[in-house]
Amino acid sequence: MPIKPVDATLAYQPKRKSAANSCKLRILDLFCCAGGAGTGYSQAGFDVVGIDIKPQPNYPFTFMQADAMTLDPAFIASFDAIHASPPCQSYSDLAKRNDNADAWPRLIDPVRDLLVRSGLPYIIENVEGAPLFSPVILCGTMFPGLRVLRHRLFEANFPIVPPPHGKHPKVHTFDKRKSHYGKTNEWTDFVQVTGGGNCTVAAARAAMGINWMNKNEINEAIPPAYTCLIGEQLLQHLFHTDQEPTRQRKNA
Repeated sequence: MPIKPVDATLAYQPKRKSAANSCKLRILDLFCCAGGAGTGYSQAGFDVVGIDIKPQPNYPFTFMQADAMTLDPAFIASFDAIHASPPCQSYSDLAKRNDNADAWPRLIDPVRDLLVRSGLPYIIENVEGAPLFSPVILCGTMFPGLRVLRHRLFEANFPIVPPPHGKHPKVHTFDKRKSHYGKTNEWTDFVQVTGGGNCTVAAARAAMGINWMNKNEINEAIPPAYTCLIGEQLLQHLFHTDQEPTRQRKNA
């Protein structure tokens, strides 16, 4: 059964805001999956609404099941910024090795067109090799407390300043062919969270700063620390330019 576009007048019913959070800006989290990116924006101070074409029962914020590419422009315009994480499988190293990249949708170009048309500040996140414009790369070595080597690219229409990129350490492994097998600890050393996995799910959650996802969800997720950094810089962009925040301009 096809998913219907979201009706901007009915789909989002904002919660009553207290004085403490009445000034929060809203970000639309497209292709949200289980909420790794959305959690980072929430930590930075945004109200978050997630959209995904599949049910996401573990998404920790307001969620609506819909096709992101058919959203009502008026609904999109009710937000102050947009984050999008379109499917990455077609651009992944695994697809290149298996020579089946064409089996997956390539949505970055149409997603970018959608975001540009909105006129809002936007972020597009994807894997290395994806055709993003002048992307910034973020890695777990850039964030104290993370222990994961997970490179992700971020394109934005505002400046993103990344932290220094640290040297990659050896990661914990289940592969007995590796020289450091048995010499690392998944609870203190870096891990690599992948489909096959080289650590337990519990250790992956700790390494990523995520405590609510199952194995399949965390394989696809980005650490919230990545988008918390971006969200903080986005807030600075919104509040420390010559223009007022987007939503205030629209309501003027």
